[in-house]
Amino acid sequence: MSELRVAETSIPGLLHVDLVVHHDGRGWFKESFQRAKLEALGFPPFEIVQSNVSYNAEVGVTRGIHAEPWDKFISLSHGRAFAAIVDLRGGESFGRVETFELHPGNAIFVPRGCGNSYQTLTPDVVYSYLVNEHWTPDARYTLIQAFDPALGIEWPIGEDKAIRSDKDRGHPPLSAVAPTGV
Repeated sequence: MSELRVAETSIPGLLHVDLVVHHDGRGWFKESFQRAKLEALGFPPFEIVQSNVSYNAEVGVTRGIHAEPWDKFISLSHGRAFAAIVDLRGGESFGRVETFELHPGNAIFVPRGCGNSYQTLTPDVVYSYLVNEHWTPDARYTLIQAFDPALGIEWPIGEDKAIRSDKDRGHPPLSAVAPTGV
């Protein structure tokens, strides 16, 4: 059994969380999010208003990069994924990238204005995330190209084999994006 930990990263407000996973002969159990325990370790106040789940059947599914107008707590329920987070807020960390390998034993907290993306490393990835604002069709997103060489992201699966939506393929490069006003 591991210990619950919250670690800062080089991107202000982006946190990496080690979760406690309890294993036995039946499988495993984890507390994906427990506010009091996380806040005691320096996690910011986070009022959850919506829970979302994305299922990805194949290896190489690549989603993003999307910066949304809300904070996001991401944890996998099944499988493994490579996550790339890009700071798209104005300031000295604009364009800075952090990457993580996500699995059921960890999580990340992505502050609003940071672009998030992921690529599945195993089949049947279940990607769960909590947000502190309700989705609306009027939400303003900042979108950038996941495979923009200026970002320097070393995706485990190259662009030629990545499974992406036409919409994600059409995102602009970082150089064409103005910093978010968050």
